[in-house]
Amino acid sequence: MGDLSGSDEHRPATAFEAPVSRRYLLGGLATAGALAGVSAAPVLAKASGGWDFIVVGAGVFGAWTAWNLQRRGNRVLLLDAWGVAHSRSSSGGETRLIRTEYAGNELYTRWAWQSLAEWQALGKRHESPIFVDVGALYIYPKDTAKIAESIALQRGMGIPIETLTPAELAKRWPQMNFDGVAVGLLQPTMGALMARRSVQTLVADFVKAGGSFRPFAVDRPRSERATLDSITGAGGETLRAGRYIFACGPWLPKLFPDVVGDRIVPSRQEVFYFAPEPGDDRFAPPHMPAWVDAGDPDLHYGFPDIEYRGFKIALDGHGPKYDPDAADRRITDKGLADVRAYLAKRFPDLARRPLALAEVCQYENSDNGHLLIDRHPAWVNAWVVGGGSGHGFKHGPAVGRYVCDLVLETGKAEPAFALAAHKAHG
Repeated sequence: MGDLSGSDEHRPATAFEAPVSRRYLLGGLATAGALAGVSAAPVLAKASGGWDFIVVGAGVFGAWTAWNLQRRGNRVLLLDAWGVAHSRSSSGGETRLIRTEYAGNELYTRWAWQSLAEWQALGKRHESPIFVDVGALYIYPKDTAKIAESIALQRGMGIPIETLTPAELAKRWPQMNFDGVAVGLLQPTMGALMARRSVQTLVADFVKAGGSFRPFAVDRPRSERATLDSITGAGGETLRAGRYIFACGPWLPKLFPDVVGDRIVPSRQEVFYFAPEPGDDRFAPPHMPAWVDAGDPDLHYGFPDIEYRGFKIALDGHGPKYDPDAADRRITDKGLADVRAYLAKRFPDLARRPLALAEVCQYENSDNGHLLIDRHPAWVNAWVVGGGSGHGFKHGPAVGRYVCDLVLETGKAEPAFALAAHKAHG
């Protein structure tokens, strides 16, 4: 459950002129108690129809989409099989990185910067720590033209960013070993998003403003017509709306095997939290930023000890293909040994510390790292939204606006998000 970046030597002439690898793109409710009340009172009054939109999937993309549609005066029903930002979803868990370091990609840089303001506004509305401004540090083994291009792009957008030499890095963060690092980029206004809390808070806002949410497990949609007339739940109940949006993350291939299929492939990802020495605050805010080791072959990344959960570390290298319903979610001995070996290199004082927490999540990977957002090819009133590929969470507000504009026909479609722009992959 991360939000990372890496690098790649193949770069398109423009942001969407040609496919780019994910590692290129990534290189460079109130509280839970309030939402429990929402879940405890499923909406049944309009179950047979009357909705303008049904949004399936209450993760970050579905929640922001439903919220935006509701704000524009639409009657919206939001559904999820297990609940808002549940533990098996790609939007559950503790933290996600928000950063604008995107190797010069204009769209994702702009979307992240715009989304930051909306995440901050959500937190201010509730006086809740949804965004934690610990900063985001990237370390690179070489100072390249791509880095200079990314810096210029961000400064042109008014995004604060600092370049740091190895000596400056070591002086500022002596608890980290910077051997093999040529340059660091610090984004002081970036940091961590509290994942589960933020999505639950947003959905509580959506319901308070007149939207509706209920638990509902959707069967595979079927229609022989040019429109999708209804969706059916696991218990046989039927729900109807004018239009349908499926923002189901790693479940999209299961719901639409012929349309999405292996255009989105979930992968198993392990995440670790280590306990620093008692009283050692060097690995907690404000003494440690979120960080990405862009020169590491597996692209390790992590967060400081936020809310006393432990020092978080994971790697962006894709694990094996993963079934989010049936697979075991225990970490492996090899994964733990590998991450300790990395700690010994970069954070030696943590290498032998106890493992405080661990979790297994999934990425929902497209072949090129781009989002997949398009109308269903057979049904004019249905859309699929996914392909977060490990970097999508931060863009939730921008995705919600984009999808809302797309389905209301008030915005322009991005060609790189189309089904036709994505290939089946393994």
